[in-house]
Amino acid sequence: QVQLVESGGGLVQAGGSLRLSCAASGKIGSNNPMGWYRQAPGKQRELVATITSSGTTTYADSGKGRFTISRDNAKNTVYLQMNSLKPEDTAVYYCHAPVMSLSIKYDYWGQGTQVTVSS
Repeated sequence: QVQLVESGGGLVQAGGSLRLSCAASGKIGSNNPMGWYRQAPGKQRELVATITSSGTTTYADSGKGRFTISRDNAKNTVYLQMNSLKPEDTAVYYCHAPVMSLSIKYDYWGQGTQVTVSS
């Protein structure tokens, strides 16, 4: 089993910053690919950013230039630094880990952390 625990969400004014953390534990390698997704009320869950085992990152257009995903393999933790936040960034942010086991991919999700950006 894999556990993902997010933290760092909260209420911030537009233009502010937040850093989300996702601590992974259980049967997951410290360099497992990881990602952040978000879901706003009434909308589908969408990709925010991903990071591979080697540290290669990808971003959705909505966060390019404002969001930075990073990882600390020693702590088995992934971060999402969010700057210049906008009201449209308001959503529940979820940590995601695709884990391969015996050629089967399992998708693990955290419980989510609320980010609210006021105008």
